[in-house]
Amino acid sequence: MGTWDTGPFDNDSAADWCGALDDAAPGERLAMIRQALTEAADTAGFLDDREGVRAIAAAAIVLSQRPGAEPLTSAYAPDFLLDGGSVVIPDDVAALAVRALDRVMGDDSEWRESWEEAGGEDAFAVVRDLRSALAG
Repeated sequence: MGTWDTGPFDNDSAADWCGALDDAAPGERLAMIRQALTEAADTAGFLDDREGVRAIAAAAIVLSQRPGAEPLTSAYAPDFLLDGGSVVIPDDVAALAVRALDRVMGDDSEWRESWEEAGGEDAFAVVRDLRSALAG
């Protein structure tokens, strides 16, 4: 996986997933977001990095759609959101995003292990901030 920074969209897997979200019909986007979060939250055993980074990107999108939230600015975020579009996110999805982020930061997570080895406190802070904002 190519990673170039610590943001939610700053890696190949997240950027590819955002491209697929862009290509999806508007009515399918919520299901894709929910699926990415559920795959991470409900994975038993070792959580693959790919599921982890998709869950982080999905959680950032969920947060961006909450009332009063800052808009996404990463060039790797979904274009439809950068262009002023939106996706309606039901309130229960924020709780799912929190569970997914807890799983990404927990034991048996390739994402956490990789960043731990790389001294990735900045990456951990990004996820902690996302989680805090979604839980609040």
